Amino acid sequence: MPLPDPTGHADSGPVSVAIIMDGNGRWATSRGLPVAAGHREGTRALRRTVEAAIELGVPSLAVYAFSTENWARPADEVAALMEILADTIDRELPDLARQGVRTRFVGRRDRVPAGLRAKMERLEAETEHRDTLMLWIAFDYGGRDELVEAARRIVEDGLPPEAVDEQAVAARLYAPDLPEIDLLIRTAGEMRISNFMLWEAAYAELVFTETRWPDFGEHDLREALAEFATRDRRFGAR
Repeated sequence: MPLPDPTGHADSGPVSVAIIMDGNGRWATSRGLPVAAGHREGTRALRRTVEAAIELGVPSLAVYAFSTENWARPADEVAALMEILADTIDRELPDLARQGVRTRFVGRRDRVPAGLRAKMERLEAETEHRDTLMLWIAFDYGGRDELVEAARRIVEDGLPPEAVDEQAVAARLYAPDLPEIDLLIRTAGEMRISNFMLWEAAYAELVFTETRWPDFGEHDLREALAEFATRDRRFGAR
């Protein structure tokens, strides 16, 4: 059911939520497990969080799965992350599709292994008409990279300077139809946005939780939404 507004005001309605899924490595290390085990547990957290978002009436959820900077991690960890995403596409996301989840991948595609890229494209096509929840998976994504690419497209399209405005930039982002982020959650206690959705999260409310991503679930999402409902959003006005 939709989350009631804890302030007592009228239901503020569903929001566009984004999550920086942090803490997989620390979760694994604290249990004496390899880092890959934390990433695999993180896929289970993703599934239950998506299902919780459906239950709570959230129509759009964007998650930070792999950044442009993550290529600098050890080669075996990068390879494991590619394998884990492929497994997630095969095992977890089809069941979410049956629950009405449409999946879109946001970011570069040119550096993703060909086999994984084909899986991503196939899932996008197969879920195109699902409409219960939009799941945006940011993979090989960086906010600065996205803005540079948008600027490059403006140049390629030959727009004159006077035609360059916010709409022109927004139309050339990786996913122009991704709604502006209302609520940005980061797990595992870090308090930074790490180059995630710099344009889309311009006026997002930020919520930081100590919970590491593999332990995140409905309770944590519900708490973040409750905190969001208490915020006074003025978008620069008084």
